[in-house]
Amino acid sequence: MKKLLAGSIFAFMLLVLAACGGDDQAADEGDNGEPQDWEPEESIELVAPAGAGGGWDTTARMTAQTLTEEGIIDQDIGVVNQPGAGGAVGWAHIANQGDSPYDLFVSSSPLLLVPLNGQSDYNYEDFTPIANVIADYASFAVRDDAEWDDLNELFDDMKEDPSEITVVGTSAPGSMDHIQFIRFAREAGVDISQISYVSDPDAGGVTQLLNGSADVFSTGVGQIVEQIRSEDIRALAVTSEERLEGEILSEIPTAKEQGIDETFVNWRGIFGPGDMDDAAVEYYEEKLKEMSETEAFADVRDNYGWDEMFMGSEEYQEFLEQENEVFEEILDELELSAE
Repeated sequence: MKKLLAGSIFAFMLLVLAACGGDDQAADEGDNGEPQDWEPEESIELVAPAGAGGGWDTTARMTAQTLTEEGIIDQDIGVVNQPGAGGAVGWAHIANQGDSPYDLFVSSSPLLLVPLNGQSDYNYEDFTPIANVIADYASFAVRDDAEWDDLNELFDDMKEDPSEITVVGTSAPGSMDHIQFIRFAREAGVDISQISYVSDPDAGGVTQLLNGSADVFSTGVGQIVEQIRSEDIRALAVTSEERLEGEILSEIPTAKEQGIDETFVNWRGIFGPGDMDDAAVEYYEEKLKEMSETEAFADVRDNYGWDEMFMGSEEYQEFLEQENEVFEEILDELELSAE
């Protein structure tokens, strides 16, 4: 009888302990058995899928710097450059990381355009959008002694013979510098299929202008501020909704001011591998929002002429789907779509 009673008590204690353990586990896990709360326990790699000095590189380094210096993320954040193929080399690197929450990357419009024109096996659907952090804008520049005083004069000449005017950019045909110019030319009534676009991936657009090899430079507005300051070139327009702030930037008229009803924003944000855990996505989304609201990152935006454009993961996904449709339509019209 004593043995039976002792065995019953022991069995009861095991049941109690199991129930307590189950409660603790339930508190730590969601409905799918995954942890509800996640924090990084090792260093984080933030990939800029391009060389040093460009928009992706600068965004990655300023993001890592702010997150670290403001104490928003305690783990080390290393910025790694993975240049090549308009971003495709860096995207392939991330795609090979499985569901790692420690491998992130910065990207923008080329993540949509490059796959659409057949230059990458990976597109935005292969990755997890975490948050968009900034908005940058494009500009169309000419030599200081060029014959066009505004964007309308340029497009009027292009309507007569688009092929006589050469547009240069640092991205490949069918990618960002090309397509951002095409959007405005199309709105102005230019035959976009006849536009002469050349790519200079070594960032020699200003040199091309000054030596007469090209007539128009399609680029990010922040990339030409110093050349405008030195009066080597002039910006005919900026692609923002309203004029930008800043000593030089505020002097550049928008295309809308000139009667061309089009805008273009070079959004830039942070992505992770495709199978990234929801808890990790939520963690980074919250931290990036916190970063976006700091005075330190506001100073970064002002310094580079960027605007605030924060989007969380779900909103970002919807935005990317809409942008992808617009780009696909333009590439089809140019007969540059891979499909």
